[in-house]
Amino acid sequence: MSKICQITGKKAITGNNVSHSKRRTKRKFNVNVFNRKFYWAEQGTWIRLTVSASGLRNINRMGLDAALKKAAQEGHLTEIKTL
Repeated sequence: MSKICQITGKKAITGNNVSHSKRRTKRKFNVNVFNRKFYWAEQGTWIRLTVSASGLRNINRMGLDAALKKAAQEGHLTEIKTL
């Protein structure tokens, strides 16, 4: 399973490890993602999403239905797994 947030679209980026001698080697900056279950009141079902920490804050701020609509509009939401 890829580490991509379904709400914000955040994914891992690459950068450099820089040693004390300033030698650079490639590394990955992963996203803080969680697999969470949410109750979608408008549909009356439970859904499972892979969301980042900022995605959880967006859901708390805007509400689940508004966050899902915005994510689908921006193309981040590929599929919703229902339980």
